[in-house]
Amino acid sequence: MLVLSAGDLRRVATMSEAIDVIERAFLALYEGQCKAPLRSIIDVGEENYVLYMPAYVAPLDAMSVKIVSVYPKNPEIGLPTINAIVILTDPKNGLPLAVMEGGYLTALRTGATSGVALKYLARKDSRIVGVIGTGRQSYFQVWAASTVREVELVKAYDISRETMERFKREVEGWLGINVELVKSSRDAVKGSDIVILATTAKTPVIDGRWLEDGITVVSIGWMGKDARELDTETVRSSKLVVDLREAVLAESGDILIPIREGAISEDHIYAELGEIVSGKKPGRVDEEEKMLFKSVGLAIEDAAAAKYI
Repeated sequence: MLVLSAGDLRRVATMSEAIDVIERAFLALYEGQCKAPLRSIIDVGEENYVLYMPAYVAPLDAMSVKIVSVYPKNPEIGLPTINAIVILTDPKNGLPLAVMEGGYLTALRTGATSGVALKYLARKDSRIVGVIGTGRQSYFQVWAASTVREVELVKAYDISRETMERFKREVEGWLGINVELVKSSRDAVKGSDIVILATTAKTPVIDGRWLEDGITVVSIGWMGKDARELDTETVRSSKLVVDLREAVLAESGDILIPIREGAISEDHIYAELGEIVSGKKPGRVDEEEKMLFKSVGLAIEDAAAAKYI
């Protein structure tokens, strides 16, 4: 059995390959070739959660379980918000193939999932990306966006100046993309073709009235049923694509709160990502429409990425 560190993963992974394998996983999900029960979530208290996420993706011969913790206050003591391990198992005989560090894998597959969404939802001429929340996940979101679109500028905002400055140094050095640090979430949204929200916020960090025609918003923050990083107007005014209806309607306050308010119904969800990938439904059909991709993260992504690694 292999024991793989984050460094091992970093040495072999490319975003273009990760996007390809994640796209194949979502196609398998749409075609009914996955087994992925909703994750079990343990509330540890003080806004901390531990999640257990099993999945089997038959066409990829991939089976795994991930144990992931979400501790929003960890950065205050110098630790990542998200920590995880992934156990990859051989579906033919049940033998464990590898145990790997799951923080890097989670960031990679989450970025790749957004990359798949942006491939179908973002305007082809998207060049400017606004980022709200500049922790570990945001690096991979920008990596993915720049893999599927010719990104020329990233406008970044975070409540922590230190985190923003580190993001600027590392992204410019790593991806060679100019990063402009802005003073507010509104500044990050203004003029951006793509806006990525990667926060641990419990209340909205954007206002739907800021959104310009043709924008694509990606929201990957997750804080349970009763918290959200998206405001109601953003959800209501956008064409909404989700990773999985069942998961979003069970877990995501970003969608559940507007439903409870009566602003939208479940039918406001236009499509699942698998439906878009399969061609059952088109993604963007109008250069002026506002697109929103809401992801809560699925275990099939972990299994696919772990098998790829």
